[in-house]
Amino acid sequence: MKYTGNEIILKTLINLGIDTIFGYPGGAVIDLYDAIYDHKDIITITNSHEQSAAHSADGYARSSGKTGVCIATSGPGATNLVTGIATAFMDSVPMIALTGNVSTTLLGRDSFQEIDIVGMTIPITKHSFLIKNIEDLEYSIVRAYEIANDKRKGPVLIDIPKDIFSSKAEFKNIKAKKEGNGVVPNRDDLLKISDLINNAKKPVAYVGGGVKSSGAYLELRKLLKKGKIPSCHTITGKGVLDPKDNLNLGLVGMHGNQSANYAIEECDLLVAIGVRFSDRVALNRNKFAPNATIIQIDIDESEIDKNVFVDINIVCDIKDIVFELESLILEKDRCSWQNRITELKEKDRELVNKEEGIKPFDLIDIINEDMDENTIIVTDVGQHQMWTAQRAKIYNPRNFITSAGLGTMGFGMGASIGAKCANTDKEVILITGDGSFHMNLNELATSVFYGIKIIVIVLNNKALGMIKQWQHLIYHDRFSHTKGKDTKFDIVAKGFGAMGYDVNSLEEFRDAFNKARASKITSVINVNISDKNLVLPMIPAGGTVDDLIVE
Repeated sequence: MKYTGNEIILKTLINLGIDTIFGYPGGAVIDLYDAIYDHKDIITITNSHEQSAAHSADGYARSSGKTGVCIATSGPGATNLVTGIATAFMDSVPMIALTGNVSTTLLGRDSFQEIDIVGMTIPITKHSFLIKNIEDLEYSIVRAYEIANDKRKGPVLIDIPKDIFSSKAEFKNIKAKKEGNGVVPNRDDLLKISDLINNAKKPVAYVGGGVKSSGAYLELRKLLKKGKIPSCHTITGKGVLDPKDNLNLGLVGMHGNQSANYAIEECDLLVAIGVRFSDRVALNRNKFAPNATIIQIDIDESEIDKNVFVDINIVCDIKDIVFELESLILEKDRCSWQNRITELKEKDRELVNKEEGIKPFDLIDIINEDMDENTIIVTDVGQHQMWTAQRAKIYNPRNFITSAGLGTMGFGMGASIGAKCANTDKEVILITGDGSFHMNLNELATSVFYGIKIIVIVLNNKALGMIKQWQHLIYHDRFSHTKGKDTKFDIVAKGFGAMGYDVNSLEEFRDAFNKARASKITSVINVNISDKNLVLPMIPAGGTVDDLIVE
């Protein structure tokens, strides 16, 4: 039996386990949306903007481990997805972006709303397909799913001309193949690594988003605990380490904890797992971990020696070796190194915010006290993102969602909607800033319309805080274009049909937060804070711990 392209798309996605699609209709995809009208076994959310549809698919994928799917029409609809696709690409998030285009007979003629979205997205996808024959459609969707999830995950785009949607072909019920994540290292390699770990006097583990993608964080915790190995994490690796573990040094890098940065400076062995030594961690790559032998374990061979030269590498998924490696690790006391780690962690406690008014860490502490271990925290990008990464207690890496590699302001609201759709039983809290929230606050309309409850906490300093901080510390208080807008976000929220609260003290925040948690609809808490609050500590770009700024 032959089916239209629309039906083939939906049947294939359902076969692949896709249960939710985010998007925005338009002329080039109107046939697909007409078919969606009759499909009740797949949830479709219409966002307020295509960029947020991509961010929603991203948040859905990050929080669930599934593949996110978004749809946009041709031309500006497709180009509006680009930032969201790039965000997913930089953070290795599996996503399929479906775009409509002009009919095949009109391609290359500068037709109305025609754009070469395939060419535009080649650098920011694992692969991009242009479907010119209906017979290729089903296979291309299945192949896109396989590529998005194979080894290092990432987004794939499928561009579909308008006439393909209504064309007909046989539905072949093609099954996706589960591809291997790479070659499992031989035992000699594991013995070499375990020998280095067992003989190290001052080892440190440095873990990132690759561990989150692998799903092996609990097994890795067990290994680190057995070897009593102090550990730190990147921003995408938050939640990989147990927040209750005394050997968890927390965030590392430009705005990382002093203990984490000093531990890497002093260690004699650095075990890097699922990280890429980005310039926000290895700020000066020639002086990073200067006293250490460096082991790198990563699923992506292209990351080996890309930013920092390492001594030993294994290209594999950590989940493929964690059990065997753990069996080779000896239980160690390392008393003197543990004592030094305790001393270093005291440095983290010495940082005191002297500004008046609500202090961000105090506010996040209230959230930590009240939320349960399954709560999902999403951030936008800016000072609030760093405060949250430093302070929030996250017990599962899929419960912390942020745009790290691309640093996309406006990411948070769309990502929160996606996370909530994937985890209807979990509370979702968005911590954002006034600069970021201005960019995509229109997604409040989506949240309210579909009854997707989010608690939005806006740390409102009426400034572009992170840039202003740099202007203060590096550009001698030349505050160019960083004074923000005095928007009453609580009033804006009410205009969208959400609850809104304006707070000026911790007591008012706690009351508003409790009301927001008890409410069945989305709430926005506008938290007025000083624009003089800084994200500290800070190591300037290109610097080392010798350049650390703590006040």
